Amino acid sequence: MPAARQLHLNAFLFGAGHHGAAWRRPGSPAGRLGDIAYYEDLARTAERGLFDAVFFADGHSVGDVGSGPRWFLEPLTALAAMARATTRIGLVSTVSTTFGTPFHAARMLASLDHISGGRVGWNVVTSMFDAEARNHGLDAMPPHAERYERAEEFVEVALRLWDSWADDALAPDRDGLWADPDRVRPVGHSGAHFRVDGPLTVPRPPQGRPVLFQAGASGPGRDLAARHAEAVYAVASDLAGAQEYYADLERRIAAAGRDPGAVAIMPGLVAYVGATAAEARAKQAAVDALLPPEQSLSQLSTYVQQDCSGWDLDAPVPELPPLERFGGPQGRYATILRIVATERPTVRELLGRLAAGGGHCTMVGTPESIADRIEQWFRSGAADGFNLMPPLLPDSLDDFVDLVVPVLQRRGLFRTRYTARTLRGHLGLARPAVGAPG
Repeated sequence: MPAARQLHLNAFLFGAGHHGAAWRRPGSPAGRLGDIAYYEDLARTAERGLFDAVFFADGHSVGDVGSGPRWFLEPLTALAAMARATTRIGLVSTVSTTFGTPFHAARMLASLDHISGGRVGWNVVTSMFDAEARNHGLDAMPPHAERYERAEEFVEVALRLWDSWADDALAPDRDGLWADPDRVRPVGHSGAHFRVDGPLTVPRPPQGRPVLFQAGASGPGRDLAARHAEAVYAVASDLAGAQEYYADLERRIAAAGRDPGAVAIMPGLVAYVGATAAEARAKQAAVDALLPPEQSLSQLSTYVQQDCSGWDLDAPVPELPPLERFGGPQGRYATILRIVATERPTVRELLGRLAAGGGHCTMVGTPESIADRIEQWFRSGAADGFNLMPPLLPDSLDDFVDLVVPVLQRRGLFRTRYTARTLRGHLGLARPAVGAPG
């Protein structure tokens, strides 16, 4: 009898928490963001909660340094240290395909897979901002289509580099060869964006290849995920939107000739947990109150392309033009319209929602009520699990691990112990053979 389907959980670690005002709280870890012990502690907490992995996003420009922390430690460097502080939990990092080369990325990720004993994942992304491009010798970001063409070639070359060593190539014989030259193959790639002779300087990783994650939102992004991703980070503010994304991505995966059931789809989840619903709402309200109103309204003005400076913070959000009459970037605006329509927030509440994870699902309540909603998403074709985005670190991660995870375990929805030692094992993925399709 096949094992019952179970949730997958990642912990998305970001600064002092995903809420834009988290760092402003008294006692926040804002002064520890360069201390690797802080991240090691967070990873150990997630491992105690039996999460599949911890995850770092990454960016190549500082943004508005006055508004709060974004990037600090380079993530692969941090994960190398965190690998030594943990034993089972997976370690996932964003590595952009817009900058750098497949050889460099494949080498770093393979090294980290060896260091961690097979626990590494790569979140494949294309970068977005001209400010990032100008830190890499470009005047502006390449066109959208070109970025995805480069990403496709980047991934294909990385896969071939990891496969350039056969699993049995390394067999040190002190009276003979260190490795079998016939089992180490050049790559010999010459494409539109990269020339790579290979082979890789690192023998084949313990997992064969690091697990490929993708956060596909646009059409090309979803297609890239459908062709290559073994797990997907999704954005969905509500159940209906999550179901729509889930069904669309499953169709694309099947059309790419792959098994949709083998790809875990994990929307982002911002969770405020309290012993009572009132306590959970108070936690949310307390950090929302730390948002600088003028700065937050200015950011909202950018999102909705109108002056919000005079809006009453404690009144309902004024009526906004429909999406078809909006002339600016539509992704974020569509999310705002959806939040306003489904939640009817005040302006202050909307600012708090956008400050904590943007358009990601937000759950506020008791451990049982949050577990109810997680189970609803899990059983209704909306999610295979969640990429937890703790609004306050370390507090929100502690609350979820100590209060919500036990409820999920009692319901048989989540593991009660690790049964695997690799990230592939946690996700139920087979180790790919050399030369297997990516």
